[in-house]
Amino acid sequence: MRLRSLEGRLTLLLALAALTGALVYIGVTEWPLPQILAWMQDALPHTAFARPSRMGVVIICAAVLLPLSWWLGHIVMEPVKRLLRALESAVASYRDGDFSISIAQNRRDELGDLIHMHNELGQTLREQRQNLAQRELLLDTVVQNTPVALVLTDANGRVAYANIAARHLFNEGRSLNGLHFASLIEDAPEALRKAIEGTEDALFSVEMDGSEETFHLSQRAFRLQGRPHRLQLFRRMTRELSRQEVAAWKRVIRVVSHELNNSLAPISSLAHSGAELARRGDVQRLPGVFATIGERARHLHGFIDGYARFAKLPAPRVAAVQWRPFLDALALHCQFQLHGKVPAQPGWFDAVQIEQVLINLIKNAHESGSAPDGVTLALSTIGHELRIEVADRGPGMSEAVLAQALLPFYSTKRSGTGLGLALAREISEAHGGRIALANREDGGLRVTLVLPQTSAAG
Repeated sequence: MRLRSLEGRLTLLLALAALTGALVYIGVTEWPLPQILAWMQDALPHTAFARPSRMGVVIICAAVLLPLSWWLGHIVMEPVKRLLRALESAVASYRDGDFSISIAQNRRDELGDLIHMHNELGQTLREQRQNLAQRELLLDTVVQNTPVALVLTDANGRVAYANIAARHLFNEGRSLNGLHFASLIEDAPEALRKAIEGTEDALFSVEMDGSEETFHLSQRAFRLQGRPHRLQLFRRMTRELSRQEVAAWKRVIRVVSHELNNSLAPISSLAHSGAELARRGDVQRLPGVFATIGERARHLHGFIDGYARFAKLPAPRVAAVQWRPFLDALALHCQFQLHGKVPAQPGWFDAVQIEQVLINLIKNAHESGSAPDGVTLALSTIGHELRIEVADRGPGMSEAVLAQALLPFYSTKRSGTGLGLALAREISEAHGGRIALANREDGGLRVTLVLPQTSAAG
């Protein structure tokens, strides 16, 4: 046991108190109080100085020991009280986020060890706070200066965080914090509002500053501090799509050039051989030469025709379309499950073009790996718009594929021409509508055609 420890000091004080009590008792009962009383009795014979009784001894001892005990208790507890007050102030500072408090260390007992540990804890918290502040500053700088518009909303739909790009996109550069996000987009283009109202990733185009701007919306729901939040990322895809479109056309030109060379070179060679045979008068071999030239020409014509159909897509001949005959004819070409009710009023579109679009989309849905009964077709009318949704239960699309899926000639298949979704986009836009792609929450892809139905409604 160390003498400088609290236990050692308390032991010494208790021993001192016990010794003091014994000395007081001896002084009252043995010496010097009895001798003093006897001397006073002799000096003053007419005055009675009796020895105190047992009760008097107890009272005298208590009168002497109680002040002494209070003084010793004060000596023991005063440092503890000062330390407790200092710890209380430090804890209050920690609660307020101030970790700069430290306690002077001038003791070598258990309280000194406690003070040392407290100061080390404060130093650790200060370093962690500084590192966290630096990381938060770095993260905020990156997020604020990214070209992707970021909006974080709480359970009530109010904006909890938004970066600079989001402020410029939705509020002319002003702060969005605390505002109701739904009220901010009330006057926004309908395609943007439809995408935000959904809960899935989407690719959509809107009219901005006199030109068409394409966005990719990524949405995630999570809990922050135990409360539900929603994170939305708006990425401008116009430049990327334009770059990919140019790359796609270059790829097409290379493919067409390669195919032309593969066909024209043999045709040129055979034409030269035929001319030579004709000059020699060997007419028996000429039919074979002409047949080969014709076969290569037909192959080249069939190849070019597939691409020419995309470039020469005629303007849609919009007319009223009865749903039951249209769906029966579509069912002859592909298998699908019809979800929901068929609209009571007829559709208003080019039946041949829309049928070709749906055949391509349903075929893609089957090729995605979805079960046959997972490929669905749904029809609905909202206001003056017709929504045609083709959905599957395949793996869906990654963000990279989703952003490029509508490009002409883009395909994830090795031998595919990539005309399906691009043709669907071209036909829907020719009708004055739009197309949107979105991954489903429970797996799969949903392709939505939105077509105006003004004439049909009228």
